[in-house]
Amino acid sequence: MFKKIIFFLTFSIVFCNNISANDGYNLWLQYRFIENASLREEYLKALEKLSPSGNSETINIALKELDKGLSSMLGSEFSSTSTNNNGNTLIFGAKANLPEDVILQLGNAFNEINEEGYVIRSYSLKGKNHIVITGNSDIGVLYGVYNFLKLLQTNKSIEKLNIIDSPKIKVRILNHWDNLDRTVERGYAGFSIWDWHRLPDYLDPRYTDYARANASVGINGTVLNNVNANALILTPQYLEKVEALANVFRPYGIKVYLTARFSAPIEIGGLKTADPLDADVIKWWKEKTTEIYKRIPDFGGFVVKANSEGQPGPQDYNRNHVDGANMLADALAPFNGIIMWRAFVYSEHDTTDRAKQAYPEFVPYDGQFKDNVIIQVKNGAIDFQPREPFHPMFGAMPKTPIMMEFQITQEYLGFSTHSVFLPTMYEETLQSDTYRKGKGSIVAKDLDGTLHNKRLTGMAGVSNIGNDINWTGNPMLQANWYGYGRLAWDPYLSAESIADEWLRLTFSNNKNFIEPVKEMMLNSREAVVNYMTPLGLHHIMDTGHHYGPGPWVSNLSRPEWNPVYYHKADSLGIGFDRTPTGSNATEQYAPEVAKVYNDLKSISEKDLLWFHHVTWDYKLKNGKTLWDGMALKYQEGVDQVASMIKTWNQMESYVDTERYNNIKMLLNIQYKEAKWWRDACLLYFQQYSKRPLPEGVEKPSQTLEYFQSLKFPFAPGN
Repeated sequence: MFKKIIFFLTFSIVFCNNISANDGYNLWLQYRFIENASLREEYLKALEKLSPSGNSETINIALKELDKGLSSMLGSEFSSTSTNNNGNTLIFGAKANLPEDVILQLGNAFNEINEEGYVIRSYSLKGKNHIVITGNSDIGVLYGVYNFLKLLQTNKSIEKLNIIDSPKIKVRILNHWDNLDRTVERGYAGFSIWDWHRLPDYLDPRYTDYARANASVGINGTVLNNVNANALILTPQYLEKVEALANVFRPYGIKVYLTARFSAPIEIGGLKTADPLDADVIKWWKEKTTEIYKRIPDFGGFVVKANSEGQPGPQDYNRNHVDGANMLADALAPFNGIIMWRAFVYSEHDTTDRAKQAYPEFVPYDGQFKDNVIIQVKNGAIDFQPREPFHPMFGAMPKTPIMMEFQITQEYLGFSTHSVFLPTMYEETLQSDTYRKGKGSIVAKDLDGTLHNKRLTGMAGVSNIGNDINWTGNPMLQANWYGYGRLAWDPYLSAESIADEWLRLTFSNNKNFIEPVKEMMLNSREAVVNYMTPLGLHHIMDTGHHYGPGPWVSNLSRPEWNPVYYHKADSLGIGFDRTPTGSNATEQYAPEVAKVYNDLKSISEKDLLWFHHVTWDYKLKNGKTLWDGMALKYQEGVDQVASMIKTWNQMESYVDTERYNNIKMLLNIQYKEAKWWRDACLLYFQQYSKRPLPEGVEKPSQTLEYFQSLKFPFAPGN
């Protein structure tokens, strides 16, 4: 009778969990009850006792996470407070705190990991089977604990474990483009999660959950404020608030960084100049940096956006980026802080080709930057487009550390209403071959330091996080935060493996759900490229807010702010000539790469209009004319979204009602907007091609004039 009651209660809990609402707040840390009884029994038998080694705040967090995760997944039969000294034990702690007999079981494993790495190993001792999670630091142990919990979440066997893993990139950070008034530039998931007004005394529990989520994927830093910075963040009033956040994040291995406004010595320091070679300016920054480190001993350093889009910088004083970066680097060096100096620069004074402008401002100065300066380079040379060729600076500065800047928030990819799995885009860039040291010199090798033997390595992701209950405004876009973290840890991972992992953690291990939704995710980015910017088109979004199409915009004061600058459509054809007959941007790449881009026969059609202006009757590889092929690509993108909707509509039985309906509604918005993109762009370009839409392309629902008349003064994130 007692067993029947237990079974009924267990069944009831499982049933209620399946039908209860899920607002997505728990991200990929769902810790769902494991319904497979035999698998659950296997886990329970292996985890009869938890044995922490050490008593640091981080180890206590690891214990709390194990208790939370195992209790949820294994139910009431699991107890983290078991006193069974003869049971199979999970031991976790740093090497310095482990018993000697456990260390002997690990051999040379500690030599195979770095300071943040971990080891998870099974071993037998005195007739019992134990598991140890360890590392050279407590933070490494915490990373190992999250990885171990992931094994259970994804229903993997935990017999005969032998996992040795370390992050391949040192600095793995989120860039928050958050303002002090809680607005978020390019933020599509509500307001900033940083409640500056109530800090430092009110610590929202969300700060801890943010730290948990980041630690679970190995993110070890956060830049709290916008790259278009407000100098007030460096005043005592705000540094006190930054200190409070740093205290929350520290046990999770997360350092805080700040964007430093270059003109801060004038705006909050009372100086008349911000010249990086001025003695008073140098003194001011050293004193300010010392002030920060007195509050936050593990402060990570500064991000700087300088002489870009109107931001102040060293060029205001006839200095260069080296002068500015090195001055700040000297201030940080005594405290082991770093400068992340952004390479996103372009000038209104050079209108030949925006894509070329960063390269000459940085590459000639290779080797002149201080050791604690790392140049932060966007994945492409324009600005986070749905597709861009890799930035020519990757691999081109062998003596200077370079870090990647990916955008997680979807400024140019439909905001949070479009379900786009970005790791496919990240993977495409990371696997691109720079040829800077011959074939195989892929971007990932430049980032992890192996291409040119660099010590300081990094990756930044522009956050898509806001105060929406599900964090990212769309449950599907949590995968981009997760996927970015996984690739920052290991830039050689595949997007497919990340998608599989995230779906299992976040929704279900059922293969009937996993396989179709994974395929949907892996195709989603290509769908966006097709219905927005096929065949190498780029930056044709409406300007300012970047919401929706605007290929017709031509009236803005700076040429490179106008979409017509990028597509150059005329009666002859379309595309930006970046070959030697045009801007010659291809010369910034290695000769092997430039040769491919310059040659119409060898270039991938995915990049065609990025590098070439071709006629409307140009024959694509499938035999269709450029016009017909482009129109069909727009239609293909729309059809791909329709297919995504069809797939998702079949998943209702596998997903809780709240998230299922949320995603369903957003996919319908995406479909509506994909058709808007197709119709508006084809009507506009048809003025120049003067050709009919090919068979298979739906006729536009409105006129070009209608689409041009649409205004969005309150589009989010602007």
